[in-house]
Amino acid sequence: MLDRLILLPGWGLGNGALDPLVAALRGLAEPVQARIEVLPEPGSIQLSDWLDALDERLPDGVWLGGWSLGGMLAAELAARRGERCRGLLTLASNPCFMARADWPDAMPAKTFEAFLAACEADPKNLLKRFASLCAQGAADPRGLSRRLAVAEPTSTQTLVEGLHVLTELDTRAALQAFAGPQLHLFAGNDSLVPVGAVSALRELLPEAEIGLVEQTSHAFMLEDSQRVAGAIQAFLRERGFDE
Repeated sequence: MLDRLILLPGWGLGNGALDPLVAALRGLAEPVQARIEVLPEPGSIQLSDWLDALDERLPDGVWLGGWSLGGMLAAELAARRGERCRGLLTLASNPCFMARADWPDAMPAKTFEAFLAACEADPKNLLKRFASLCAQGAADPRGLSRRLAVAEPTSTQTLVEGLHVLTELDTRAALQAFAGPQLHLFAGNDSLVPVGAVSALRELLPEAEIGLVEQTSHAFMLEDSQRVAGAIQAFLRERGFDE
């Protein structure tokens, strides 16, 4: 069976964070055919270049999804493709990663600026810190952080470019423009996406399915892959995923 759901990973930590979720989806009694697509390395800090690279690489007629930055990119690409995208799935993806006047439930600008400076100065150490942030709120944060910190090496240039794309990303218009089915899952103990963003997104997208997985961290799809896979499967089957 052809892969019908393509998932994009988050910033900096590679595909490994999504591997258990894909394995869980494929291992269900009624398997969900999913695969991970690596993020592009377009050598640019322009969002349009990242989307161009993804649009050229990914097949039409599939569901698009992703974790954190990957989910934000999937949302933009879904809006660009319109009817060429079957549906959208995001995991711990705040519509705006950096706080704005009309979207305060996100990372403060000064915190993000310090994060970017730390990435430029010492990317290896910054990725370890980021893995710890992703694991905060988990039942076993140290163990989860160690699992996240084994990501394949990424060039400093690509890491910095990804952060610049994050500052530019505001997916609210894209989410409202995409007419296909949408599922947005969030973690109850997320240290990077304030829980207030969930309520704000429900107001923005009253027709979308928006769920909160309680007692989990930003890396909830790695922490509790079976529960997340079950929630995804239930939604996809309801929306005619295999038709």
